Amino acid sequence: MPDESYTTEEIARLLKISKLTVYDLIKKGALPAYRVGKQMRVDASDLEAYKRRAKEREAGGGAASSRSGDKTIAKRGPTAAANAGRDRSAARRGAGLTADSAASEDSGLEAVRPTAGAPARPVVLTGQDPGMDLLAAHLSRAGFRALRSHKGSLDSLIDLYQGASDVVSTHLWDGDTDTYNLPYIRKLLVGAPLLAVNLLVRPAGLYVAQGNPLGLTGWSDLGRPALRIVNRERGAGARVLLDEQLRLHGLAAAGIAGYDRCVNSHMEVAAAVASGEADAGVGMAKAAELVSGIDFVPLIQERYDLVVLRTKANERLLEELLGVLGQPAFRKELGAITGCDVSRTGTVWLET
Repeated sequence: MPDESYTTEEIARLLKISKLTVYDLIKKGALPAYRVGKQMRVDASDLEAYKRRAKEREAGGGAASSRSGDKTIAKRGPTAAANAGRDRSAARRGAGLTADSAASEDSGLEAVRPTAGAPARPVVLTGQDPGMDLLAAHLSRAGFRALRSHKGSLDSLIDLYQGASDVVSTHLWDGDTDTYNLPYIRKLLVGAPLLAVNLLVRPAGLYVAQGNPLGLTGWSDLGRPALRIVNRERGAGARVLLDEQLRLHGLAAAGIAGYDRCVNSHMEVAAAVASGEADAGVGMAKAAELVSGIDFVPLIQERYDLVVLRTKANERLLEELLGVLGQPAFRKELGAITGCDVSRTGTVWLET
């Protein structure tokens, strides 16, 4: 069927390989793909073409083996792709991950290539701040094959719990303790040996129209009649921050216009306010600098932390991660890219 297409998850199931391998094939150009919304799609015709090429390579390799008298590889797997998938799955199992623990369909998984000749252990870094891209680049230079997954804070911690990510970022505020991240980490990763370390600190607050015509100055202003907001998706740190503030201020989400209108990034929230589609939205200061026609009302300093499981497989990863975070050059670059406070970068908040 010429119009039929598959998700990466369906491709992985059809070829009996991991999604990590599917993403790797797409990244290398071996399997043509395109994005529809947040999903990567592969046309059936392109999948069949890839399978034909794999079979041709398999047949050519088998013939060469017979001619050379090499009997050790006379019997091979169903396709070269399946063998590659098993190899990469084994590598991920060695890293404490399952065969299907690549990022989910919505993650936008992207690879950062390691230094040539270095051991290429795959490491998935999950989070949405640009600082995570910089961290991925530095870890790739240390010999890791850094893969980026873009998800909200709560989903990132769940990925870590499920073995789908190696390094995750989080900025989840707890209203009862007025602290960031640690209450959620302790609840979601109960009993797990882990390290929570700071990446950066940044201001969070409200995006408002330029000049702040409505005079919004605090969380309680969100309860004004007829005020329209735009919200973040479930699991995002900004969404959790809003929900906690509404709870503490006795404001019902159902009574706030636009609460159910959700977008997936700070930039989208800022753009909605700039276009006049909403009067306010929660986000970080950096997006307000990039989107014209809005102002930013800072309301809280949020801690953006990293969490890694302390396992035998992660010993070198932890060593390299802490080494990178401790480098003055990295901190300087991180501060320049994000515009955030990096004075506490590398500070360990929790070690279990």
